[in-house]
Amino acid sequence: MSYFEIVRVVTDVLYFLLAAILAHFSVFAAAGVFLKKTYPKTSKVNRYGVIIPARNEEAVVGALIDSIRASDYPMDQLEIFVIAHNCTDSTATVARERKATVYEYDNPSENTMGFAFRYLFKCIERDRGTASFDGFILLNADNILAPDFISRLNDAFVACGGKSVITSFRNSKNFGTNLISGLYGMYFALLCRLDCRGRTALGCSTRVQGTGYLINSDIVKNGWPYVSLTEDWEFTVDQILFNNNIEYCDDAVFYDEQPTSVRIMWRQRVRWARGHLLVFYARFRDLVKSLFKKETRRRFSLYDITAYILPSPFMMVMIQALQLILYATAPLFDPTVSFRRVMLGETANFLVSDGLLFIWARSGIVSALVMMFTAALVFFLERRRIKGVSVFKRVLVTLCWPIFMAIQLPIDVQAVLSRNLGWKPIPHGDKSVPKG
Repeated sequence: MSYFEIVRVVTDVLYFLLAAILAHFSVFAAAGVFLKKTYPKTSKVNRYGVIIPARNEEAVVGALIDSIRASDYPMDQLEIFVIAHNCTDSTATVARERKATVYEYDNPSENTMGFAFRYLFKCIERDRGTASFDGFILLNADNILAPDFISRLNDAFVACGGKSVITSFRNSKNFGTNLISGLYGMYFALLCRLDCRGRTALGCSTRVQGTGYLINSDIVKNGWPYVSLTEDWEFTVDQILFNNNIEYCDDAVFYDEQPTSVRIMWRQRVRWARGHLLVFYARFRDLVKSLFKKETRRRFSLYDITAYILPSPFMMVMIQALQLILYATAPLFDPTVSFRRVMLGETANFLVSDGLLFIWARSGIVSALVMMFTAALVFFLERRRIKGVSVFKRVLVTLCWPIFMAIQLPIDVQAVLSRNLGWKPIPHGDKSVPKG
């Protein structure tokens, strides 16, 4: 076997191994298309605390509280808590006017949402006792709830014995505003339909996405420890490490406001990527160890989240870089192989050439087509819930979806290189929910 042939075999094996680690994601996606776990209606009415962190959110927090009070869940079994976190506006006043229980917390050095949660749960334990609630619903100030959101979460919570974390369908208030908000809306709709839904339907623990989820009060009886840039990732990994299940309730819908500018989009995604990497560094070893412990009950869920937190885009790029280096040096070890032959193949025919550039180009085109098909499929599957989006914008989002995903690589690079990446608030102002 020649050097060139050995290089091809080695790199093909590396690609195969990475694909094999992530292959089950496709099974969950297919399950999300066809399967759905439903929860029976319950007559049991649990008592919940509704948790709302808010930093300069006077424009939207009132609409969220109004949507909670307009829900079909008994209000005497709900208490709304707002933590006005490092605010310089009238967030606290707006929340108090709507009879929410408001705490104010100012500490510029503790500026992530996780710090707001931590302080608020301390206050609740001091003033009410977290055990006086069956659970807590964690939201964000820009959210709006569907009228049956809480009752649907309650149905799922009761069906799971009051132990599982219950997450929900994250829809967008401003899906149709512009291309950026539309791509964000697609991101969350796709995650819910082809990620969370399939995992729950097949009995695998899923993950929480930001907010819009319900937890048992026992989880915070000793406080809230998750204060990183992406506290939702930390929380998810630890729940699975602790053998706790996270289930997805597709019928519980809330609306979230998405960024509308490239600058805000980029800044937020760099923060997400940095937080993802920090969770990988902090938890990967514990996850791998737990895979081999006898007491681990939900082993496949543990494997799944371990695969999920892998920096797979970086791993792919590293394999490609190795492939490029080995291909480029092939002429040094095999004089019968030229650099042109390695990069362009024996023929310049795009469809059949085995040159590295043509292989990469074909792979990129196929990947882009698959991603566009996936976006179009989500638009079709969720056509009753994705509202206020014109046909033109749906087509534009579908065509640009591969670009939205491809820029994750430079975002990841910036996240790795950034050393003092802090949390900055995302501006919100949309109080509406799409109609029609």
